[in-house]
Amino acid sequence: MDILLDLITNKILVSAAAGWFFAQAGKMLIDMVKGDFSVSRLTGGGGFPSAHSSTVCSLAASTGLVCGFGGFEFVMALFFAIIVMYDARGVRYETGQQARILNKLRKRDSERGEEALFDEPLEEKMGHTVPELVAGAVLGIIVAIIVCGVLPAR
Repeated sequence: MDILLDLITNKILVSAAAGWFFAQAGKMLIDMVKGDFSVSRLTGGGGFPSAHSSTVCSLAASTGLVCGFGGFEFVMALFFAIIVMYDARGVRYETGQQARILNKLRKRDSERGEEALFDEPLEEKMGHTVPELVAGAVLGIIVAIIVCGVLPAR
């Protein structure tokens, strides 16, 4: 039982999980306002704000707040955050762009009566634009500050 209590009161863990949750919930709300609601957005990638950057920035910020900004823990979390956000902007974003093009080709082939290269459309919401990353990062840092200020010290 001590392990469970340790986990649910771990400011760093709760902060990172809350950063992810609020970013994903924000995507759902934004999609609802646009009239494009889908429950799959709760776990899907891409979109505004970036759950990638929200999670890792919340992790890094809460690590700094709990362990100090001068220790190796913060440096590890910071570089982890940089790598994840770089990947979300680079490889994952480009993958989404390529999926968009392939889906257009699939649609074109279908309209021409030709056999499609693949059965189902590919997922296009994969990576993030810079504004999506920045919004996620700001959200994650705010979540970390709130969680670290609210949860009791252990």
